[in-house]
Amino acid sequence: MPRPEKVQAVADIKTWWENSEAVFITEYRGLTVRQMATLRRNLRKTGAEYKVVKMTLAKLAVNELGVAGIEDQLVGPTGLTFASGDAAATAKALRDFSTENDRLVLKGGLLGPVVLAPEQVARLAAIEPREVLMAKIAGAMQAPMAKAARLFNSFPRNAASMFGQLLDKKSAA
Repeated sequence: MPRPEKVQAVADIKTWWENSEAVFITEYRGLTVRQMATLRRNLRKTGAEYKVVKMTLAKLAVNELGVAGIEDQLVGPTGLTFASGDAAATAKALRDFSTENDRLVLKGGLLGPVVLAPEQVARLAAIEPREVLMAKIAGAMQAPMAKAARLFNSFPRNAASMFGQLLDKKSAA
């Protein structure tokens, strides 16, 4: 019979998992407490939480959620990063921290229903921030409208110039 605190821990993991856009799985073997605190602080800035849980409980939660394909990543000293905000920013924060501290190893993750390999997490981290992408989309949408506005403004300006030249020609003749 499972103990109530373990049942609650599995329920908490399921809740974190369900409320996240992405979950990244890392191995933290050899990191100091100070480095873990820095990692958590960096991840909080992106809207993510880093949790270290018992992997047997994490596997139970994953099985109850029906998530398949990540059981092999849930072994050893593993931490789970639950990204509720921008998944690319969270992946970038993990990548940046792992380049500074080679003891943090990106094992993979889950973006929605898609299982990510470590290389895919690295590619996700290479994506520009959401604000930059939104600005590019807005600029791409604005360009044709600005071009059309300039074209429509040119009709009266060109007509006025043409009539002015015609009047000058008539007055000269």
